[in-house]
Amino acid sequence: MPILEVESLSVSFKQYKAGFKQVQNQVISNLSITLNAGEILAVVGASGSGKSLLAHAILGILPSNARTSGIIKYAGEILTHARQEALRGKEIALVPQSVNFLDPLMRVGKQVRTSVKSGDAAALQRRVFERYHLRKEVDNMYPFQLSGGMARRALLSTAMVSGAKVIIADEPTPGLDPVVIKEALNNFREFADNGCAVMLITHDIESALKIADKIAVFYAGTTVEIARVENFSGHGEALRHPYTKALWRALPQNDFIPIPGSQPHPSELPTGCLFAPRCSLATSECQVVQPDIRELRDGMVRCIHAN
Repeated sequence: MPILEVESLSVSFKQYKAGFKQVQNQVISNLSITLNAGEILAVVGASGSGKSLLAHAILGILPSNARTSGIIKYAGEILTHARQEALRGKEIALVPQSVNFLDPLMRVGKQVRTSVKSGDAAALQRRVFERYHLRKEVDNMYPFQLSGGMARRALLSTAMVSGAKVIIADEPTPGLDPVVIKEALNNFREFADNGCAVMLITHDIESALKIADKIAVFYAGTTVEIARVENFSGHGEALRHPYTKALWRALPQNDFIPIPGSQPHPSELPTGCLFAPRCSLATSECQVVQPDIRELRDGMVRCIHAN
């Protein structure tokens, strides 16, 4: 049984335009993923594709003007708001994208120690600080005294000592030096190898491929493909979705071919397949309705032309 399941998740935000005219912007639609114990699932996609919103929806920390539909399950049970509150920071831990998640009024060492649920909190905090090259004096510093890289390492430390069964890491490595990046990625792999689960949200496909088991590719708020890391090789022949193939071939080490056009804004989503306006394979059928995600060649894809 997957430890975390997201089925047909949709998230929209209520906004006002032209005075008091109320509109709903659909930012996530029909998004589905599963995460198994012992697995690292890397979630990749352009900015605005819904990666961070997925993390916040799982944890129940979306803003008050958000409306959601779909089902999120943890260990086979539906995540109600009350259950999200009970699990957050305990069995499901977040490494957030923004360092503003650190409490500005609490010393950094104490913040990390409060995340420890069992064992010697002080010893665990010292050990994780050593792993992430944080000096002893950081223990008594406040967040405003830290550099951006130090703050990110403090956030990583908080998640790693929590004893959580699931870690959701939202862009955890920007601003870190290569040595710390390697250490953090190795820690995520070790965490999964010990039977827990990691969702790694990132723009960095190269780093994800070094440690992940599967890659989930997001586009305009939905999952377009889920593939094993071995599929990301050569010219992308083993990949299923046109966007995933184009994303892979756009990397500098591959063909470095840019993808024409741009991802649509949530207020201007096309009918039918969301990638159709940029897709060379698009037909009139693609304009009618968004394809369902389906199994194909030991992966998942949302495209009627994939074979």
